[in-house]
Amino acid sequence: MSELFDDFKSIVLNNTPLIDVRAPIEFKKGAFFNALNLPIMSDEERHEVGICYKNRGNAKAVELGHELVSGAIKEQRVQAWLDFMDANPDALLYCFRGGQRSKIAQQWIGERGREIVRLKGGYKAFRGYLLPELEGSCEHFKPIILGGRTGSGKTIELKKMQNAIDLEGLANHRGSSFGQKITPQTSQIDFENNLTYQLIQKREEGFGTLVFEDEGKHIGSVFMPDSFTPVMSNSPLVILETPLDERIDITLNEYVIEAQKAYDGAGFTDALNAWQESIENAMYRIKRRLGNQKYSEVFAIFEDALKEQKRSGSFEKYKEWVEYLLSEYYDPMYDYQIQKRSHLVAFRGSASEVHEYIKSII
Repeated sequence: MSELFDDFKSIVLNNTPLIDVRAPIEFKKGAFFNALNLPIMSDEERHEVGICYKNRGNAKAVELGHELVSGAIKEQRVQAWLDFMDANPDALLYCFRGGQRSKIAQQWIGERGREIVRLKGGYKAFRGYLLPELEGSCEHFKPIILGGRTGSGKTIELKKMQNAIDLEGLANHRGSSFGQKITPQTSQIDFENNLTYQLIQKREEGFGTLVFEDEGKHIGSVFMPDSFTPVMSNSPLVILETPLDERIDITLNEYVIEAQKAYDGAGFTDALNAWQESIENAMYRIKRRLGNQKYSEVFAIFEDALKEQKRSGSFEKYKEWVEYLLSEYYDPMYDYQIQKRSHLVAFRGSASEVHEYIKSII
């Protein structure tokens, strides 16, 4: 078996499991899909070794690394790699440049009678493969943008399409002032890497037309790649039209009922209060656009709905709050934006009609 592997495309197409032995601080900045951080050194250990490297050179730094990661600590880390390999027999190994850390990890695994292949060039080389793929991806597909007012169910319908990419899912954000989730947003690098994975996979499946939800330049704290912005902003728009009562139900379910369940499962001492704070913070973020009077009105409606939930357990009064936000904030803003791009609107229709139309033009 070869010790090194650099067929990065096959890693993408097979969603190959990866062991990332870099320090946690490196992993948080950016990693790859299906990668698990099982570091050979902690952040503190890496910091100490880095100082030693600067002051005393490579040999002394390696020596210190072996001292810091030895005995029970070494055994625990090697066992974690072996456990991952047991669960994922095709796993590969990488560090930043495919150098000492992954090579040492590979050797330690070998001492336990096992073999694992490491990425040639490590994280840097794999990232170096993905970036040009992302930059040039727009040459390989024709985008269709799925638009529609807030609550129309765009994400729900998008997930039913094989030739669609869910940008909000990749960003772990719902793309609005109320879109923040409990779990942290994807890092910019992770967003780019995961998007590139999907673009390569869709191209390999033979899709020349890809559907994306109508997004701005930013999705929460992540932003669209520069190569995407001009292409997306000038692509055909398909508008999903959904009756207001259905939009209220969809929005209520996602932002109230399911969101509260997520808070319940996240270990908060007072989950309802934590959810309430997140909603109130979101309303405050749109205060300037709403104006003082409307802000006071929507806040009062929300407080009444919250009181009713605490009293009776009913979510019904939140419908009034949702309808107010849709009609007084989201709809006027969306209609204004769509009016400026009306020349791009290729089709309008219900969910079933939108699906039929997109199938007809693939």
